[in-house]
Amino acid sequence: MNFDQLFASFKNTQVLIVGDVMLDTYWWGNVDRISPEAPVPVVALNRKEYRVGGAANVALNTASLGANTAIISIIGEDEDGNQLLQLMEQKGINTSNIIRSTDRITTNKMRIMGRNQQMMRLDAEMVNDIDSSLENQLLQSVEHFIDQQKPAILIFEDYNKGVLTQKVIEGITQLCKQHQIFTAVDPKKKNFLAYKDVTLFKPNLKEVKEGLNINIDYTNLDRMQHIHQVLKEVLGHSISLITLSEKGVFYQQENNALIIPTHIRNIADVSGAGDTVIAVASLVYAATQNIHLAAEMANIAGGLVCEEVGTVAINQQQFLVECKALLGKNN
Repeated sequence: MNFDQLFASFKNTQVLIVGDVMLDTYWWGNVDRISPEAPVPVVALNRKEYRVGGAANVALNTASLGANTAIISIIGEDEDGNQLLQLMEQKGINTSNIIRSTDRITTNKMRIMGRNQQMMRLDAEMVNDIDSSLENQLLQSVEHFIDQQKPAILIFEDYNKGVLTQKVIEGITQLCKQHQIFTAVDPKKKNFLAYKDVTLFKPNLKEVKEGLNINIDYTNLDRMQHIHQVLKEVLGHSISLITLSEKGVFYQQENNALIIPTHIRNIADVSGAGDTVIAVASLVYAATQNIHLAAEMANIAGGLVCEEVGTVAINQQQFLVECKALLGKNN
């Protein structure tokens, strides 16, 4: 595999991400005492940092790899929304189809960080489904984008914050089938079995347990292939890509199935790793139609971002070097 050529091809790929965007706020500080008021640490704050999260982090990853990236979502008419839009635009993400609503707030996950670890998280969010008016606006926006830009890839990024309703999912999936667009899904429990007929379905093992209401106490290949068949009977999708935390990733497409083990890493933070995995897997598969290569590269990318604290996008050059070193002889 010529990885330089593959990475260069991403620049010609139009990607659309639809789902729940959020602002990730980090308050960094020092911890050196326990509060006299309660048995909790006192964090002396010294720095505040904003990052993109949720579907916006998927967009940041595809943009970081060079793809032409657009995002469609719904945010509030608030300061957090302004901050989020500014961050995405600075990273070259097309936000022109973002819908702003006075009836909703922009999701903001605020993390208090001390000694390079998370001490507390505060979430400001609305999780009820968007109303029918916003559903129609969103669907019209997606349809217009598909007609005008003809994306090669559409990624559903579902964080259970109300943007991806049953009607929205079905409407977008139908549009993508009509236009033969590769569709990938990062699901959550609420709509887990709503994503019928997509190309790639990428839950993690915890989401599989919750979505299918089953207990999985071991993860060998036979067990994972059975789970793929159960999912396929309901969803009718083409490819399962299931992340298994420290055990790696499982994929299956027709009878082609494998568990790829993780590469040894110094794990600092798993936040956003799933966003990176679906971004990389979608880009690589759309370019090569090779699910084994897509899973191998997504596995490497997910591990790389776990070495950083907080949600971060993949570093393209570092990722390229790692792919050549770890996969150069095998692909």
